[in-house]
Amino acid sequence: MDMKNRRRTIVVVAILIAICLVISGIFVYFEYFSKEKEFIEEEFVETVLDDRISPLESQGLTVTIDRIRYRGLLEKLIKPGIHGTWRNKPSFYFIVNIDSLEYISKDVEALGSASETFFEVWDTITMENRVVEDIQEEQEHSDVTIRIVERVPKGLLGLQSEYVEKEKIHITYDYRTGRWTGDDFLKDYDGYGHYIGDDFEIWFGLFPNDRDYDGIPYWTEVNVLHTNPQIDDSKLDPDEDGCSTSWEWKWGYDPFTWDDHVNLDPDIDGIENIEEYKMAKWFADPFHQDIYIEVDGMEKGGFLDPPHIMWEESKQGLIERFCQHNINMYLDDGWPDTPKNGGGEILPHYDTVSQCSGMTLQFYRHHFPDERKGIFRYLFIAHGGGFSIPQIYNNVDVSCIGFSPVQTLKPIKTPWCFPTQRACRVHLGAMCMHELGHTLGIMPYTFKGNDNPDSFNIPLTKSWREYRDTWGQYYSVMNYYWVCCNDHRKTLFDYSDGSNGPPYDQKDWESLYLPTFQTNVLFIEQSGVPDPWTYDMIAKIDYGLGAVGRLEYGLDDWNYSAELTKEYLDKFYEGSPISPVKCDLRIYIKNENQGDEKILRIYAQPQVEPTFAEYVLIREGYIDPEGNIQFYSMQDIVDDVISKIAQ
Repeated sequence: MDMKNRRRTIVVVAILIAICLVISGIFVYFEYFSKEKEFIEEEFVETVLDDRISPLESQGLTVTIDRIRYRGLLEKLIKPGIHGTWRNKPSFYFIVNIDSLEYISKDVEALGSASETFFEVWDTITMENRVVEDIQEEQEHSDVTIRIVERVPKGLLGLQSEYVEKEKIHITYDYRTGRWTGDDFLKDYDGYGHYIGDDFEIWFGLFPNDRDYDGIPYWTEVNVLHTNPQIDDSKLDPDEDGCSTSWEWKWGYDPFTWDDHVNLDPDIDGIENIEEYKMAKWFADPFHQDIYIEVDGMEKGGFLDPPHIMWEESKQGLIERFCQHNINMYLDDGWPDTPKNGGGEILPHYDTVSQCSGMTLQFYRHHFPDERKGIFRYLFIAHGGGFSIPQIYNNVDVSCIGFSPVQTLKPIKTPWCFPTQRACRVHLGAMCMHELGHTLGIMPYTFKGNDNPDSFNIPLTKSWREYRDTWGQYYSVMNYYWVCCNDHRKTLFDYSDGSNGPPYDQKDWESLYLPTFQTNVLFIEQSGVPDPWTYDMIAKIDYGLGAVGRLEYGLDDWNYSAELTKEYLDKFYEGSPISPVKCDLRIYIKNENQGDEKILRIYAQPQVEPTFAEYVLIREGYIDPEGNIQFYSMQDIVDDVISKIAQ
């Protein structure tokens, strides 16, 4: 072999050797680092699954008693005759037991002095209290009991007292998840952290000692959410859907996947999740129907003019009547820490406030904060008037209650019906309930007994008797006959339950559509027409697109699926979110799947006929590769972590 061929052979061999070295190096590289990666991943899982409960701070539990409301006032208030009991406020206190600790709120001691302090109010709103217990480190659960004890008169003259336990709530708190179970739990009948008893209604909260002050326990942060337990998640919104991580955690949403909280309204109360989040300080629960009302008064017009304010007894009567139907009503007539121009303002005096004049716009713009519109209804007590009406757009969110000597005396038809202080409070509450009924969807164009002007017929005449025996059977504050034309002894303070049956009665309570106050209603009340309600208006109402048409008008990229709707009803449906009112459901699927986004939407329309109701977004979900419906479940993640830790 000549020198030239030998060199060529050496070069080829060298190239082959180099290629072999490169290939082997690549093989070694990937083999080594892939194993290292597997090791790192396994090691990462092992470090994340951390079964410690409170390694960053001393373990403790705080129980807050946020509000207690006495439920017995309305029953006393609606009784006619000489009854002074409606003036007598209850006297009560609470007892909290956390494991072995007992705290009695009436026993107050400081610097060697001691006294007994009772709540002597109808409602303790803004009178919060709290109990703190030092918990044994790494304890998993605590038993918590809340009791309400009332001091009641005893003996022939009531000069003695006895203490009677009226309510008892027992729950078990889990320090790993921050959830509690027992007599109260997430998505239960009367709301989370809210208990409706026979005698008292209670709002409360439970909070672990927490290093970053977001209320999410360490165990949940590191094992379930994979968030930093030293960073406040009440100020973070990683999925940019407008609600913080801690709020979404509390109510069971995925904090890292965008939810349509601007439109989601699972309890169909017209307060979408983004607004429930804003109202968290004031007891808002996205899974329990809430009604918020801002109330303003008006200056007196003279010495004999009654005060144009919301009496506390009238307010409590309203709250109680809705509580009986599992609807929370919150009336701001002067809450602290509210926006500028919040509730409790005194408006300038006008002898008459007319719905036709449009003068309510000045109150709406300058005394009703913009940030509350769409969340609150606005109600003001004036000298003259009485109506519910839209302002800029055709949604009925403003009510005026006329309360003056004329309105006070109007129900008097016989000389023995003098308007007592008790009767005036019932009458004011009944008028408020009437006007609020319009903001809940009960309109003259849906039921002829509503606002029927024939109720004003002269008593004892033939036409009056005919009305009494027909539309008079509509036993509701929505009927003028019962709210303002009957005598004070029988003034009604309730909607109808439909017990008299059709055609002259309806089930008002099952015809309420709470989002009405932010929905464009079907009838336009024209300015300058003093009495627009006519009996033939029902036939003239233009329903336009209808409920389904209105829904699909904004869902161009979504398709209705009857098959998935049936699957959801068969496998997941647990009953109406606003029982006893039933709902029609429709499921829509997005045309194009953009990765891990929720492509399934569930809409519900309450069956509240004859009230008009729209479809409301109540839930979002996924479709798995097999075409099955799936939903995010934080509890499933918790159960999976617990099973892995137990292995």
